[in-house]
Amino acid sequence: MTANPHTKISEDTDTLTLTEPLYSLIVWNDEVNTFDWVIETLMDICGHSHEQAEQCAIIIDSKGKYAVKEGSYEQLKPQCDAITERGIGATVEVMA
Repeated sequence: MTANPHTKISEDTDTLTLTEPLYSLIVWNDEVNTFDWVIETLMDICGHSHEQAEQCAIIIDSKGKYAVKEGSYEQLKPQCDAITERGIGATVEVMA
């Protein structure tokens, strides 16, 4: 018995995809840095618009911390370091 060359064979396969976990760049509130400095930092380092940076600063002030950006560790770690070099508390954390 020969297979018909015009017959399409469909196979169900499961694909295991390894995904890198997502991370959050957390900026912490303090009593030292001004709103303007935090806003300027978020605009310079994270590429936020003025409005977006201002909203983040308000949330940071009221909640004590805020995830200002999400992405890979390799993307966020240099931004975290740049923020902390400006005297603002920041950490990179795995998203739950």
